[in-house]
Amino acid sequence: MALRRALPSAAAFLLLLPPSLLLAAAGAGLSGYFGTKSRYEEVNPHLVHDPLSLGPAAAGARLPAACAPLQLRALLRHGTRYPTLHARLRRRPAAACPAAAALAAWQMWYEESLDGRLAPQGRRDMEQLARRLAARFPALFAARRRLLLASSSKHRCLQSGAAFRRGLGPSLSLGTDEVEVEVNDSLMRFFDHCAKFVAWVEENDAAMCQVDAFKEGPEMRKVLEKVASALCLPAEELNADLVQVAFLTCSYELAIKNVTSPWCSLFSEEDAKVCIQLFSRSEVVSCVLLILQQPNEALLCSKPISSPLIVQVGHAETLQPLLALMGFFKDDEPLKANNYVRQAHRKFRSGRIVPYAANLVFVLYHCDQVKTSKEEYQVQMLLNEKPMLFHHSNETTSTYADLKDYYRDILENCHFKEECELPKVNVTAVDEL
Repeated sequence: MALRRALPSAAAFLLLLPPSLLLAAAGAGLSGYFGTKSRYEEVNPHLVHDPLSLGPAAAGARLPAACAPLQLRALLRHGTRYPTLHARLRRRPAAACPAAAALAAWQMWYEESLDGRLAPQGRRDMEQLARRLAARFPALFAARRRLLLASSSKHRCLQSGAAFRRGLGPSLSLGTDEVEVEVNDSLMRFFDHCAKFVAWVEENDAAMCQVDAFKEGPEMRKVLEKVASALCLPAEELNADLVQVAFLTCSYELAIKNVTSPWCSLFSEEDAKVCIQLFSRSEVVSCVLLILQQPNEALLCSKPISSPLIVQVGHAETLQPLLALMGFFKDDEPLKANNYVRQAHRKFRSGRIVPYAANLVFVLYHCDQVKTSKEEYQVQMLLNEKPMLFHHSNETTSTYADLKDYYRDILENCHFKEECELPKVNVTAVDEL
C-alpha cells in the first residue's frame, strides 16, 4: 500500500540530450523507477525513434483477415502532466556544497497555475496514440464513424480527450471544444464516489500504517541520510516526503522537458528502488468499469453498431484497480513495510502498467466461420498497445462468450452502491480494517 499522490526526485547537472541518447542514459539509471510518473516511452522504447511506429508486437497480434473488427473500447490515462509541487520546490537548499549549489541554481520552469495541468508533451502523447490506433484499426477509424468520448472532470483529462480527438484528423475530429467530451466522474473517478473508500482509506490514518512504517524503516532512512549528506544538511532536517519531492522532480523534468535534472544527482538506482516502494496504491472497487458489463449491441448483428469507437479518459487510479479486478499483475504476497527485499521482483509495478498515456483497449471482432476455425465473436485486449494473455485461455484472443463466462461472478455481483455504503452501525474504521 502507498500514497495516492506521491512526491519527486533529483540530479547533479542539467544535461540536454537528444531523445535517443536520453532514453539509453535514463533507462540505465532512474527512469524505470518513477512509477505512475513514468514516460510512456519507458514501456514502448521504439517510440523514442518513431512516435508513430506500431512497434514489433503489432504484426504478431493481427487476427486472420476473415475476422473484422466491430468495436473498440479504450480506457486511457491522461497524458504527461505538470507536477503539483510548485510551493515546495520554491524552498531549495542553500549552496553549502556542490549538490546544493546545483539545486540553488536550478530555475523554476512552470507557473503555479499549471499545477496538475496537461503539459505540451501530454498533448503529443494523446495525439500520437490516436494516430497509432487509427493506423492499427483503419476500418474502425474510417471517416464518418461515430466516436463516443468520455472523461474525468479534471482539466488534464478533458484536454487529453480533446488532444486524442485532434490526433484523428478532420475526418473524425469534432473540434477542440472541451464541452463536447462527456464528463463522467462517477465512472472515471469512481474512487471519489465510494463513501466507504473515502472514509476508511483516504481519510483514515490507520489505513496508511504500512506506508508510514516504511517511511521510518531502515531502507528509507538510508536514502534520507545519503540525500542529507549530499546537501550538507543534518538528516533531522529532511523527511521521506521531502525526499520524494526531490525524486519526483527528477521524473517530471525527464517526462516533460526531456532533460536530466540536477535533482536526479541525489539518487542512485538503488535509492530509486526504495523510493518507488512508496508509489504503489491500494486496490479499490472498480467493477463498474469492467468493459463486459455493458451490453454490446455488436452482438445483436441485426443493425449497424452506433458507436464503433468508445474512448474514456481517466487516471492511473482508474486503470490499476480494473486490471487488478481482472486478475492481472497479482503478487502472492502483499506489499508491506517489512518485505522490501522479497518484493524486488514483484509483478505489480505501476511504472510498467500505468505510465502517462497508459491505455487498456478491448477490440471485438466478427469472424467468418467458413473461412476461419475461430468462433464467430472474438475479443482482443491490449495494454499499452501490446496484446495481453487472457487468464482463462493463456492466449491473446478469447471468444466473447468465454470471456463473459470467466468473469461471470464479477459481472453478476457488481453492486457498487452497496459495496461503497458506510455501515449503519456505529463502528470505527480501525475496527473494520
